[in-house]
Amino acid sequence: MELTEPTVWSADRLELGEGLRWVADRLVLVDLLAGRLLETGGDRPGPLGELRRLAVPLGAVAPVSDSPGDWLAAAGTGVALLPAAGDPRPVVDLVGEASEPTRMNDAVADPHGRFWAGSMTYAGVPGGGTLYRLAPGAAPVPAVTGLTVPNGPAFDAAGTTMYLADSPRGEVDRFTVDPRTGDLHAREPFLRLAAGEGGPDGMTVDAAGHLWVALWGGSAVRRYRPDGTLDREIRLPATQPAGICLGGPDLRRLFVGTARYGLTPAGPADGALLAVDVPVPGLPTASAAADPAT
Repeated sequence: MELTEPTVWSADRLELGEGLRWVADRLVLVDLLAGRLLETGGDRPGPLGELRRLAVPLGAVAPVSDSPGDWLAAAGTGVALLPAAGDPRPVVDLVGEASEPTRMNDAVADPHGRFWAGSMTYAGVPGGGTLYRLAPGAAPVPAVTGLTVPNGPAFDAAGTTMYLADSPRGEVDRFTVDPRTGDLHAREPFLRLAAGEGGPDGMTVDAAGHLWVALWGGSAVRRYRPDGTLDREIRLPATQPAGICLGGPDLRRLFVGTARYGLTPAGPADGALLAVDVPVPGLPTASAAADPAT
């Protein structure tokens, strides 16, 4: 089936649909504040199946290299391993001792196996968020500090360019990434949104090196060229697009997770998983190393 317009993909309505990934021919996503890890197919609309339910917020997951069914998760105040069988195993607590109540938010693995996870305060305190880098055999590194609500990051195919959003500020910055160490250099503004356009939330880079951005509060997703100019916009029937990925059999199906959180009343499609087909495919989902940190 060809989807020429945004289509509601499931009858489920999520409080905060985030962290979309295409893994092993299925779409995986989270209902963040509810701590739920969900999955569905990419061929035709259907219900969301629950893979795991945690007692803490679940920001996002990455598949673990050479361990089918295992997930590395930004959850609660740190990072945990969700094995295919058995209870979650804590990897590291990152923000449990923060002065303000803080939780993990979006996260992703880069093409070199490192896991990048953002934190934010529950109150959205300016400067209270951090992007952490977890690499095999190394202690976690606060790679970018002074953020408010970090979203993404998103990496190019080589893992040498990283995009990072700070949603309330309406900003997306671009970094150069050292492929050997993961160190960040040459931070530069990539996107600055005006009031009323929405805040940049989930992001993904496609096979042509263009950046797709979900606009929280903007009822749209946009595709930006590498020079930062707008390529196209797709209007959506939901107010708060949050997570985004390219998947399906040929990686040309754009899936968008949305939220009904904070909307009174919520509209019919708020909180829905949406899908629409686009011309340029996405990149394969990167896996996290089995031993991301010590």
